[in-house]
Amino acid sequence: MNTPATLPIEGLETVYDALAQAIDQAGPDKTELFLVKLALLNAQALADAGLFQQHLRAALQDL
Repeated sequence: MNTPATLPIEGLETVYDALAQAIDQAGPDKTELFLVKLALLNAQALADAGLFQQHLRAALQDL
């Protein structure tokens, strides 16, 4: 059985920084639209609706 690839902490930090900059660039009036577009692009890249739904549930935890 293959273990899914994971992003190391340094990669997560890079992604976090890029996301924060992109949210700032989108501006407060377009942040929600930007995040929806980003989520849909990532769902398409995952090519697995079930996995995407798992990610949604995980992201909703502890908000």
